[in-house]
Amino acid sequence: MEQLKLFTYIAVFGSFALYFAIAWWARATTTSDFYVAGGGITPLQNGMAIGADWMSAASFISMAGLIAFLGYGGSVFLMGWTGGYVLLAMLLAPYMRKHGKFTVPEFIADRYYSKTARIVAVICLIIASLTYIIGQMKGVGVAFSRFLEVEYDNGLYIGMAVVWVYAVLGGMKGITYTQIAQYCVLIFAYTIPAVFISLELTGNPIPQLGLGSTLADGSGMYLLDKLDLVVTDLGFKEYTTDNMGGSVNMFAYTLSLMIGTAGLPHVIMRFFTVPSVKAARSSAGYALVFIALLYTVAPAVGAMARLNLMNTIEPVAGQNLEYAERPQWFKDWEKTGLLKYEDKNGDGKIQYTANKETNEMVKVDQDIMVLANPAIANLPNWVIALVAAGGIAAALSTAAGLLLAISSSVSHDLMKGVFTPDISEKNELLAGRVVMTISIMVAGYLGLNPPGFAAGTVALAFGLAASSIFPALMMGIFSKRMNSKAAIWGMCSGIGVTMLYVFQHKGIMFIQGTDFLGGLEPNWFFGISPNAFGVIGAVVNFTVAFIILQFSEDAPEEIQEMVENFRTPVGEVVAAHDH
Repeated sequence: MEQLKLFTYIAVFGSFALYFAIAWWARATTTSDFYVAGGGITPLQNGMAIGADWMSAASFISMAGLIAFLGYGGSVFLMGWTGGYVLLAMLLAPYMRKHGKFTVPEFIADRYYSKTARIVAVICLIIASLTYIIGQMKGVGVAFSRFLEVEYDNGLYIGMAVVWVYAVLGGMKGITYTQIAQYCVLIFAYTIPAVFISLELTGNPIPQLGLGSTLADGSGMYLLDKLDLVVTDLGFKEYTTDNMGGSVNMFAYTLSLMIGTAGLPHVIMRFFTVPSVKAARSSAGYALVFIALLYTVAPAVGAMARLNLMNTIEPVAGQNLEYAERPQWFKDWEKTGLLKYEDKNGDGKIQYTANKETNEMVKVDQDIMVLANPAIANLPNWVIALVAAGGIAAALSTAAGLLLAISSSVSHDLMKGVFTPDISEKNELLAGRVVMTISIMVAGYLGLNPPGFAAGTVALAFGLAASSIFPALMMGIFSKRMNSKAAIWGMCSGIGVTMLYVFQHKGIMFIQGTDFLGGLEPNWFFGISPNAFGVIGAVVNFTVAFIILQFSEDAPEEIQEMVENFRTPVGEVVAAHDH
């Protein structure tokens, strides 16, 4: 146990020292450095940074946990997030890079020739990004609480301090180079345990193949067949067919995640850090490869974690584990409060069933599965320590990117773009850092009272981006006629409908007790859950915008020419740092 603690401290604090050193080396001295890293990042570097920005706590910590408990239903996260990234790379990023501005609201202000449109875009961006950060903060708290053996709340405070140091100091330049290091940490931390566990369970060292292989115990049974048998014996739904709220909800959820992904400001901003449109396309290709390395392993990690958990609690069919003989990893997670046992029948044994009356595992937080997985599988201590560093890297990298998106939208879009256009570069940089500090505090507070598990909270953020920012960008690029009035009403109605639906089920600003419809599934619109409602908000946004367009004038001639220019693959490219 002491050896594990030593390895964990070396891995976690060693990675922190690396991030701080990089942040100091690449600290931002100009607004161009702070917002777009001076526009000089190579496609390969940007691809890795996008990979880290992308693979947040939701991807690293929560997604495999969701797949572990939802089975086939959890695949919406894989399909939605990956598909959305392709959508972003093909339909939005190259055009926005050619236009060459710092931020998403700045692009919207230019395209819709309106300060009001810019302000609405900033509000939508802040709402979506803050919701997204809650998920990262939950991940930070979960990882720190276990591996530094502190309370969840204290773990969260430590994470906030670490993010503050390197995000506020380095801006986009520091964050980019830190994210390259974080990608290396998190990809090794994710794949190495998966290789070990796949080898242990199936004899196949490639987890993607191990998922479809027979077990190594000589039974000749396929891993997924065994898992189906184990979970259905305990009353849970069959792992390989459970479809999470029906086919309509699955479809809406996937689509909402896809278009929400394509509307995420902190990912779009990454494409402004490369020198050209060609480099933007190349970095998108590299990023897809880097993302696929983790995303294709996640289903195997989820399934194997669930099987190992079930086999620990019920080592032999019909024989439950004595609570007094529970393994060390079980005790460690009990200390965090994320795993709870209650002896309901007084026999001293752990009964884990789907029936709430008899189930004695009263809390198994989905977000612990990836972090607990190496210990459940009895892997070496250095692997467990590596996973700790990886989980923390994943949460910190995305939190930093989101904080930068919020900070730039306030200091660059609201202050310089609308209210104080004469602000000096030095003061704009200072304002960006102050806003980032305030954002970290707000995010920390929301992380102390999260509205759900990390990936579920993130899904809400994607829904908010899907219903507001994505349609405005799509119409701005592909409809030359679209005018400012239509776009503004579209954004307001899209995010308004989505927030109304989410808040009535999840609570106003996720405050418990204000959810006047609660989680009542009979009140779901066409059976669509609040987390999947972004796609309906997007439809409302498009519909309202095009109706208003029919009753108002087309965009001015010079705006239509500008759209034609950034839709043309050749010609002048404006560098983001020229603005």
